[in-house]
Amino acid sequence: MAVLISFLLAFCFLFGGSALAALPLDGLLPNGNFEEQPKPTGIKKTVLQGKYALPKWEINGFVEYISGGPQPGGMYFAVAHGVHAVRLGNEASISQTIQVKPGSLYALTFGASRTCAQEEVLRVSVPPQTGDLPLQTLYSSDGGDTYAYGFKATSKFVKVIFHNPGVQEDPSCGPLLDAVAIKELYPPMPTRDNLVKNSGFEEGPHRLLNSSNGVLLPPKQEDLTSPLPGWMIESLKAVKFIDKKHFNVPYGLAAVELVAGRESAIAQIIRTVPNKLYNLTFTVGDAKNGCHGSMMVEAFAAKDTLKVPFKSEGKGRFKTASFKFKATAARTRLTFFSSYYHTRVDDFGSLCGPILDQVRVFPVA
Repeated sequence: MAVLISFLLAFCFLFGGSALAALPLDGLLPNGNFEEQPKPTGIKKTVLQGKYALPKWEINGFVEYISGGPQPGGMYFAVAHGVHAVRLGNEASISQTIQVKPGSLYALTFGASRTCAQEEVLRVSVPPQTGDLPLQTLYSSDGGDTYAYGFKATSKFVKVIFHNPGVQEDPSCGPLLDAVAIKELYPPMPTRDNLVKNSGFEEGPHRLLNSSNGVLLPPKQEDLTSPLPGWMIESLKAVKFIDKKHFNVPYGLAAVELVAGRESAIAQIIRTVPNKLYNLTFTVGDAKNGCHGSMMVEAFAAKDTLKVPFKSEGKGRFKTASFKFKATAARTRLTFFSSYYHTRVDDFGSLCGPILDQVRVFPVA
């Protein structure tokens, strides 16, 4: 009997300790899909009434709680990641405080789109960090644009804020937000065989379960807080993070799609030895998502350039390219972008482009 009690105590201690341990965040925030509805007293028509009318969230200003589909006045709101969403009016915001690990890197993933023809901006803040996402460009025609925003936690608790900083002529215009998730990211390291960090793009933001459009990595993301660890998005338009479940991926579980031509560039700075020769190899192809035509990926390393043509028939083909470059400094910038603009053959409203995967840099023997 004593042995049995000791065993049960040890079992409870083992699994109780595991339950108390801090688990990595990877999933929706509390009521992150806004499907937990406000009480009848907390909403008037579509307008939320009171600071805490939206369960699990704090609201400020004119915030609407809407259902997807046709709206009064003839508008139509596409809610791609569920049934309900929130719309932020002029200077309005929603926020939520979450527990994180100080010093760790996180990525927020959220469905967002503009609701009017006017230029709209969604400001994402995790103080002291903040970033503005221009929503004027629609990357998919079904309202299913999903974005990621990276931040480094500075304390145990952080406040995630989504804010509409614009003042539109129509106060009911404003960004639509229909799902918010978070994922803890692990900073990748170079290896002896490959100087490129996160070379296969395997470490990246959370993918919403009911999203098949990939995750847009917004422009001007720095390497220290990028939602794609190791890489910078240094262009005017976004780059798309795609997964094997919904797209053709040459290697592993993920890749990136260069969806906006020369305005969609991805870069990384690696450590090199001046005057030493290196080999850069990478794979280009199509995501088997209806993106057809003559493609071209341009790669830059130090003072050397390679243009890789690729004829896409939308069948998921890919090929590997390589070239040698001489390092001119202790740091060398690698940059990739697409030469041309493309849209899907079955949907001219959806931007697409060649995919990039398996980037390697190693010294020439």
